Amino acid sequence: MDRGTRRTRGDGLCAGRVVIVTGAGRGLGRAHALAFAAEGAKVVVNDLGVTPDGLAGTSPGPARHVVEQIRDAGGQAVAHGGDIATREGASSLVDCALESFGALDTLVNNAGFLRDRMLVNLDEDDWEAVLRVHLTGHFLPLKYAAAHWRAQMRQGRQPVARVVNTSSGAGLLGSLGQVNYSAAKAGIVALTLVAAAELGRYGVQVNALAPAARTRMTEQVFAQTMATPEGDSFDAMAPENVSPLVVWLGSAASEGVSGRVFEAEGGRITVMEGWRPGPTVTRASRWSPAEAGRVTRELLAKAAAPGAVYGV
Repeated sequence: MDRGTRRTRGDGLCAGRVVIVTGAGRGLGRAHALAFAAEGAKVVVNDLGVTPDGLAGTSPGPARHVVEQIRDAGGQAVAHGGDIATREGASSLVDCALESFGALDTLVNNAGFLRDRMLVNLDEDDWEAVLRVHLTGHFLPLKYAAAHWRAQMRQGRQPVARVVNTSSGAGLLGSLGQVNYSAAKAGIVALTLVAAAELGRYGVQVNALAPAARTRMTEQVFAQTMATPEGDSFDAMAPENVSPLVVWLGSAASEGVSGRVFEAEGGRITVMEGWRPGPTVTRASRWSPAEAGRVTRELLAKAAAPGAVYGV
């Protein structure tokens, strides 16, 4: 029995927790939903069923199929087909969890699509569409979930709530031909940091993940890297490799971990360390432009080189 169909565990890491996973009909989201269910969670499987560029669809099929897999393995799940980048879709997503299972403990924001173009060829519609699905599609479910958890806190019930947001290496380093996607994924990191700081008082932990895995969004863009290996070799790009960290972050066991960004790929987990002050010089008077240039070059000579943008 493989990881996608193994029986659910009544004593699993997430036993009794109610988990929402957006974009869960395929790829990483599907892997996360199945992994949560295998650890005993009740899962709301959200997916619009659109094409990889978001231009065609929608279809309830992908979400329903994942729900069927979870139920066949003895778990509990429901499908939700709302557009989580709208207020109505995001609020109904939270309502779906509460009405179906009576609670909400974990939100995994994962939905997205690509419309890749070099910057000078990118039109405004494709810019806005990608920011909408990735960035607004993270913000709105988080907003409505957080409102629920805040209300619980005010009613004297302490949430043990978890949010896992999906960023990307493109958001941390940039990626050629993906300026819209890179900007959205960088925004998700900032959203995560602020949400972690604001929501901790309500018992909510918020973290972000930059995964590398084979999905509809990556298998063509990075075809060689994402290819399935032959034989019994470890499939480092299988999306199921990323899900264990997501499940742990979404569980009560991750107590005290918040405001962090992780990378996960194959058997590798990395804690990312973001912007920190590097070489600095200070004086008690204003610099002239020439002086500022000279001292800046001296500082750059002492600084670590930045990571390369993907595709360079």
